[in-house]
Amino acid sequence: MTSLRTARLVLEPLRVEHAEEMAALLDDPALHRFTGGIPDTPDALRERYRRQVAGRSPDGRQEWRNWVVRAGADAAGYVQATILRPDGGPVAELAWVIGTAHQGRGYAREAAAAVVAALPAGTMLVAHIHPDNLASAAVARALGLRPSAREVGGETRWTSA
Repeated sequence: MTSLRTARLVLEPLRVEHAEEMAALLDDPALHRFTGGIPDTPDALRERYRRQVAGRSPDGRQEWRNWVVRAGADAAGYVQATILRPDGGPVAELAWVIGTAHQGRGYAREAAAAVVAALPAGTMLVAHIHPDNLASAAVARALGLRPSAREVGGETRWTSA
């Protein structure tokens, strides 16, 4: 995986060494308002990142692409695409999180659009968004996704199809 660049952001491929910096950024209960859970410790993030940097699930069915979003020198959040390859062509499940101090500047939209542009042509896009998360819904709309009638774990499934 390579870095991606936009007008204002650099998306660095995830490394285990990002765990300490990201734990500090993500140590905010407000970021879990729509997703649940609690902030991960640096050790928990290191363990998760060790799995994610492998780039594939153990069974090989999922390809994992994960980037740390940087605005200047500061980590602002992350964006990820989990790519599945069913018979109908590639499907990318997208997710984005921008730290509270960096929200409201369009970073999620800009970073997610860079990831989408780097995906293979014809990839179907999917995102799972809590119905009350209006900011993430706006990002999904900007990417060309639409909400479906399908809910998964209390989140609406948005798709480009």
